[in-house]
Amino acid sequence: MDFRDLKYFEVIATEGSLARAAERVHRTQPALTKCIDRLEEDMGTKLFEKDGRGMRLTAAGHVLLRRTRQMALMVEETQREMRDVAGGLQGEVRIGCMATLAEHLMPAVFEQLLADAPGITVHLAVAMNDTLVNWLRDGEVDMAVGPMLDGDVELQCEQIAEDTMVVMASEHHPVFASPCTLPDLLQYQWVMPAPTVASRQWLEQTFERHGLPRPRVQIESNVLNTILPVLERTPLLGFTSRFNLLAQRARVREVAVPEMQLQRRFGLVYRRQGYLPPVAERVAQLLRERGKDFYLPNA
Repeated sequence: MDFRDLKYFEVIATEGSLARAAERVHRTQPALTKCIDRLEEDMGTKLFEKDGRGMRLTAAGHVLLRRTRQMALMVEETQREMRDVAGGLQGEVRIGCMATLAEHLMPAVFEQLLADAPGITVHLAVAMNDTLVNWLRDGEVDMAVGPMLDGDVELQCEQIAEDTMVVMASEHHPVFASPCTLPDLLQYQWVMPAPTVASRQWLEQTFERHGLPRPRVQIESNVLNTILPVLERTPLLGFTSRFNLLAQRARVREVAVPEMQLQRRFGLVYRRQGYLPPVAERVAQLLRERGKDFYLPNA
């Protein structure tokens, strides 16, 4: 099996068209057709089937595409490792991080990191947990810092910090007029992250466990930093970190409903079989040390 054939196969699978793939890799369509023929002969199975004017992967094709991407990632990581062996604590590290930790934990990590290795380059990308996991699987980041993951055979996760998620509202919100119960929260509409975000799933499942409907979401945002400003200026309820409330001194208050307190664990996540360059190993060490200061248990 020729590795070049695999590279062309990945482009064809991504484009879903021989014509578009030929333009991308600057080869002729007959040359790419021969590439697919060789791979199908080696694998003993069809990799594509016709789909109108284009083509789509068979079940076997999907398996080969996943393996091809894993091999490409391994080649890239091997090249990085060879450079790192020669260079020591230098180069670059790519980190995916959730917003709360990016704002309140990472600055202290970067302060020490740059003191240790002033010549390194850091690429920090902020997103919610579902996106962080996808980035990590696809090799777009070396590590992710976000909610703990349990039971994933491809990813290694270790706890570094924790806090508490609570319901909150503007300090002038009518919800504070009298003691509040779980059903009372359903009188109001909410600002929430996407349905795929773990904290929202937990909140909705908590209502359901108590025989209640899910709350009505009026604003949905994939940017966590927008939630507190929205709560300050609207009659909506939200669900976010108690640490975030204290650190930002926002004009919002916690709505005291014991059932709505989520003890949240943060983890450092990386691929089990992936390569962590020396600078990434140093970041991991600093996260373990600095994460001890980032604990906010239930009050």
